This record gives sequence, C-alpha cells and structure tokens, in this order.
Amino acid sequence: MADQSPTTQITSDPFAAVRIPEYRNLMIGRFCFIMSLRMMGTLVGWWIYQLTKNPLAIGLIGLSEAIPALLLALYSGHVVDSSEKRKLLLRCVFFYLCAAGILLFLTTNITHLGISNTHLSYYIYAVIFGTGVIRSFTGPVFSAMVGTIVPRQYLQNATTWNQSSWLSASVTGHALGGFFIAFFGYSGTLSIICAMLLTALLILYRLKPKPVNAKSGGSKTWESVKEGLAFVFKTKELLGAMAVDMFAVLFGGAVALVPVYASDILKVGSIGFGWLNAASDIGAITVVVLLTIAPMKKAQGRKMLLAVAGFGICVILFGLSRMFFLSFMALMTAGMLDGVSVVVRGTVMQLMTPDNMRGRVSSVSSMFVNSSNELGQFESGVTARLMGTVRAVIFGGCMTLLVVGITWFKAPTLRKFEY
Repeated sequence: MADQSPTTQITSDPFAAVRIPEYRNLMIGRFCFIMSLRMMGTLVGWWIYQLTKNPLAIGLIGLSEAIPALLLALYSGHVVDSSEKRKLLLRCVFFYLCAAGILLFLTTNITHLGISNTHLSYYIYAVIFGTGVIRSFTGPVFSAMVGTIVPRQYLQNATTWNQSSWLSASVTGHALGGFFIAFFGYSGTLSIICAMLLTALLILYRLKPKPVNAKSGGSKTWESVKEGLAFVFKTKELLGAMAVDMFAVLFGGAVALVPVYASDILKVGSIGFGWLNAASDIGAITVVVLLTIAPMKKAQGRKMLLAVAGFGICVILFGLSRMFFLSFMALMTAGMLDGVSVVVRGTVMQLMTPDNMRGRVSSVSSMFVNSSNELGQFESGVTARLMGTVRAVIFGGCMTLLVVGITWFKAPTLRKFEY
C-alpha cells in the first residue's frame, strides 16, 4: 500500500517507479491494452465512415461509447474501491477481448450475406456501446492500481511514466491501425487486436491481488459515491484541472473528424489517416518523455492553462489547413501542448487522492475527461453536419480558447497552483 504521509519527500530519480517489477508489469500490460483500444478506435472510425460517408456517423460512435461511460462512471468508482482490483482488471480486459472478437466476426463473409451497410453499422454501434460499459471500469481500476503499487514518494514519477506508456501505446495503435487496415484489411487488423488483448491479459495476470482497503469496504453504494464527489468538489485544484481539460477536449476534438479530412479533404487514404490520427500522440509522448527527465518545478497550473490555449490555436490551424504536412504538424503541436495538461492533471490527482478513494476519484475524472473524448467526438460530428467539417473544427478551437479565458479569470486557485 502506498505511504500516505504528506511529509514524504518526492523523489527526483527519473527511473524510480520503473524499477518496481510489479509496476513494470502493469505498464506493459496497459501498453498492450491501450494500443489495442487505439487500433480498434482507428479501425471503427474509418470503417463507419466508409460504410456511411456521413461525418455524423463518426460522432455517433463517440455517443455510443459515452452514454454507458457516463451513466456508470460514479458507480464504477465505488465498485473499484470496494473490489479486489486485480480480479476486476482481468475481467475487464477479457470482456474487451470478447468485444473485439465480435467485431472480427462482423468482418467475415458470413455476416455480410444479406446484411446492408446500415444494419452492419448498427451492430458496430452496439459493440462500441458494450466497450463503453467496460471502459467505465478499466480507466479507474488502472489508475487506482498505480497508487496501490507505487510508494507515495514515487507517485509523481509513476504518473509521468504512466502517461508516457499510455501515449506511446496510443500513438503506436493509431499509426499501426492505419497501416494494418491498408495492408491486412479489417479482419486482419482485428485479429492482431485480439492477439494484443490476449497478451495484455497474460501480462496483467502476473500482478498480485490487491485487497480491499478497510476504509472502502463498508460504505453503501450511494454514500460511497457521494463521498467521492464531495472530495473532488472540495479540492478546488483537482476540480479546476478536470474541468478545463474536459471542456478543452469536448470542444477541441478535431481528431474525431480526421477520417473526413484524410478521405475527402486531404485525400491521403488509410495510411495518411493513421499518421494524422497518431500525430497528436506523437507530440504528447515527446513532451511527456521530456517532463519525465526534467519535470516542471513551478507554476504548473499557469503552464497548464497556457498549454490548453495553445492547443485551441493548433486546432484552428488544423481546420484551415489543406496540406498534409501542415495538418500533421498542427496536430502534433496540439498533442505536445495537451501532454503538458495531461501530466499536470494526472499528477494532481495521484498526489491529492487518498488510497481508499482512488477508484471513486478516478471515476469522477473519467466523467470529466475520458467521456468528454467521446462526447467531443459526437459534438464534432453534429457540428460538422450543421456547419460543415472545416467550420466545425474552427468552431471547436475557438470554444477551447474561450474556456481557457474564462478559467483564467474565474479559477485563480488553479492558475496559481504549484506542486
């Protein structure tokens, strides 16, 4: 169990956390899992757009995943805190493997006999709805596991490595997803995804059981949920970091419309689509690696807000671009700036959350941030249908700048925050 003493000195060793064998297993297993998720997301976005040629259809993917994630977010936090986390994590990864297997079955010739593109898209949405249920548990349980494995003095370092692992998997999954679609088709790509999920399951199986924290096991469900919400809302720095990230992602979800740009505007095909999808993650992982080696020493809250503002400007540039290289650079720079925000928010959450509430706080964070990815995808699809694709992306970037401006003046605690 991580030491919760507030006087524990934070380590300056950049490799402190990865020297812990169990933490390495968690990161490697999570890497394989997130890489599979990103490959599946890339494939489904491209697949749906090719079936429908409708930007709104891409938005409906996000909505399909966001609805269960939002509805179950608070309950999932209670379940994570009151459950043996290793067993819950293994179940989640197994169910995701089953979902990938269903999608693989939908790519076979058997299912295409007598099934229209419209009905096929409905089946895909149903599977994605199921993955939204699973993801409402996987995010909080992965985050909670970090705090139970890593001592408190290593948590800042572990959080940075955690984000680096996540982003590495994300960029790899996005890029390889596009390549695999081009060379192996949908069935071949989904077969690789299933193999990666099975690998993740086997690696995570090596983790030690995590007994339920004594302070977490006795609360009734609703009381437990209220306790988690109350903690987040009274911790202003944590609430502010979550809120600004949520609105930035909600309105700045330009990546959701990358299939439209790759197919119809930039005309770069599935390989170009994979690279554009990976661009923001390439930028983010570059920054996270730099911050692992040389962490920010002061004014982290102020730097986070400035980074989110720069993210909004990059989204606008992407919306205006008609050149592949410029579009790629805009998304990569946006990812670099988003990486700053991700590290600050993640570190604040790990340092300020007690062990017995990690699941609930992580679930609230997933409501604010993770679900906003899917809702942002839906928002982008709707605005693209109403305004056109280019105007929708520019609108999202402008709204991100507005959110930062409001937060700068209305949340001075976050602006002045340091750790």
